[in-house]
Amino acid sequence: MGSEKHLSLAGIMGFPVTPFDHNENVNEKAFEANVQFLLAGGLDSVFVCAGSGEFQSLDIKEYEQLVTIGVAVSAGKVPVFAGAGGNLKEAVERVQLAERIGADGLLLLPPYLIIPEQEGLYNYYRTIAESTALPVIIYQRDNAVFTLKTLERLANLPNVIGFKDGLGNFELNIEFVQSLGNKLQWMNGMPLAELTMPAYHALGFHSYSSAISNYIPQVSRKFHESLIGGHQELLQVIYREVILPIHRIRQQRKGYAVSLIKAGMDIVGLPVGLQVRSPLVQVEREHYVQLESIIKKSVDLIAAANNL
Repeated sequence: MGSEKHLSLAGIMGFPVTPFDHNENVNEKAFEANVQFLLAGGLDSVFVCAGSGEFQSLDIKEYEQLVTIGVAVSAGKVPVFAGAGGNLKEAVERVQLAERIGADGLLLLPPYLIIPEQEGLYNYYRTIAESTALPVIIYQRDNAVFTLKTLERLANLPNVIGFKDGLGNFELNIEFVQSLGNKLQWMNGMPLAELTMPAYHALGFHSYSSAISNYIPQVSRKFHESLIGGHQELLQVIYREVILPIHRIRQQRKGYAVSLIKAGMDIVGLPVGLQVRSPLVQVEREHYVQLESIIKKSVDLIAAANNL
């Protein structure tokens, strides 16, 4: 799809997991099923090898496996973005590999460990962006926090098309959007992004990463439709019955941002398994049962809403 600035990031972004077998090998068939499920659920793009995909634990061969499958299964139906970050030389190697495989764009994750000065942060992202012709989304979170000046400089690079926020500093986001406007496309990347999307939408963020789309895409779709359409009553019901209860489970343990997704997928019958790589931990049985109850309630809720 090229590096044009107009590659659209609007809508709901799907972030598949990386399924592992009991020997922690990548389960290719399960990954194919995950991507197919996202496409069938009407997601607007697919992001492979990102946070939900346990990017930090993948070696280069596994990365190649997953990007190759993501591109092949999506088959041009929606854009496929690949994650890259961490070690700078490895990041450059991976984005160039993703480009050769046929990915449509890149999500650039933070550098490893270091809390850099702004000039260092700029040089890190500039180096990766300039190593490829693919469209690039800058991801703000953890140790990658930008000033307006730094983000302006990055936005001037020809293939930097978007900004994903996983920090949640609304004063900073207002400054970014008001200053840069449509020079970038704005994406909500907060954990369980549905929780904060009404606030982000009001700022001019038109897309979000949806973890729950891996197992209840109908909820994320109905939530998005209600938000865009101004259907506040249904929006509040979805918040109360689904979004907030899942959010409360996620807060129980560190790493549930990933392992809870796999639990949800297991509950709805997707063959990804519960296995996560260290340092993540699997979902505890008590929390699994709680999520199972929420998912059942969500299915009934959306069915009732569709019959109105």
